[in-house]
Amino acid sequence: MKVLHVLDHYLPYHSGYTFRTTNILAGQRELGIAPVALTSPRHPYPEGPVPETPPWLAVRRAPPARRGLRRWMNRIPFLSQHSLMRDLERGIRAALAAEGDVAVVHAHSPSLNGAPALAVRRAGGPPVVYEVRALWEDAAVDHGTFAEGSLRYRISRRVETRVLRRADAVVVLCEGLRREIAARGIPADRVIVVGNGVDPEQFRPRAADPELRARLELGPGPVVGFIGSFYAYEGLTLLVDAMRPVLAESPSARLLLVGGGPEEAELRRRVEEAGLAPRVRMPGRVPHAQVADHYALVDLLVYPRRRNRLTEFTTPLKPLEAMALGRPALAADVGGLRELIGPAGEGAALVAADDAAALTRAIRELLASPERLRARGGAGRRWVLAARTWKSQVERYRAVYALALERSRREPGAAGRSE
Repeated sequence: MKVLHVLDHYLPYHSGYTFRTTNILAGQRELGIAPVALTSPRHPYPEGPVPETPPWLAVRRAPPARRGLRRWMNRIPFLSQHSLMRDLERGIRAALAAEGDVAVVHAHSPSLNGAPALAVRRAGGPPVVYEVRALWEDAAVDHGTFAEGSLRYRISRRVETRVLRRADAVVVLCEGLRREIAARGIPADRVIVVGNGVDPEQFRPRAADPELRARLELGPGPVVGFIGSFYAYEGLTLLVDAMRPVLAESPSARLLLVGGGPEEAELRRRVEEAGLAPRVRMPGRVPHAQVADHYALVDLLVYPRRRNRLTEFTTPLKPLEAMALGRPALAADVGGLRELIGPAGEGAALVAADDAAALTRAIRELLASPERLRARGGAGRRWVLAARTWKSQVERYRAVYALALERSRREPGAAGRSE
């Protein structure tokens, strides 16, 4: 079976979205599914081979916006999205014609990808699976694009719901998102959870590299850390505030923040104003191949996500990587993180979200018992091996594609029906 994956972006851009995609495509190939990738015009790439992609993967690029009136339209809200979807629809048609035998079009968030795939479906194209990584309207609120409840928010939500209703099958990352979608009237039997996972062979427990520890001037520790993207919803300013008394009590303690993103300047300002610069290390982004070595330096990984709609309905990759490496973790009790670490909290300790004092207490308690930290790390790896490998997650796509194909045979006009 050949599947065309319609993506917002892909390599050489690095993001959680990209890493999930990479593991899905590799896992599907191992199952005997032939994946083909098509990227949106939103992220143009130079011509030629795509860096870092495996040799077996065909990566196609949807054409960028055309000149003249269409280019002018791209500067205006709503008109720009309409123009982009028309360009992507052309790209999907071209990819299907070139590949010839695609069984399913698998469109990944946002709905700007799902709507063009459904337009092709209505014209006789293959059945469409729509995969929701995050709800477009909530992600836009967090990024500051528009406000919750605004006109643009309501329109974006309506477009997202329309795509969900028309897709032959829907994939979500967590149960919380599945419940949210069911509340919009999408039948539960058409929504399948394929969660985030991790490769336990790539992320195996390892000893800390003494040269890297010395280069980062971490000293004897303990080291509390975060590795990932610096977005407001990650709650990293809260972590800096919570670490102030911990660092004051323990002269050798350090806070290690690895990554980058929109909140980096604010984080650095907060660290400077608090007088913590000598005790906080911010080395910036590191190559993905070096991430595991940085995890090995950290005694306690902390994921202090803020509570909002986005964090209730999304499950990040980084805590899974930490758990697979046997590193102890502490996470805010938001929906996406609670589900990620297991029904009984096997993977990580939980702490109340948006509460710096509670976070300080939890960090103190865990650091006070090295035995408890080691036990927590071991439990996290066992949980990942039992329930959160990419192999176990990707296997679920067999049922997803079977569902989409069956619905397209049973209801060939379903994708074209209006609400």
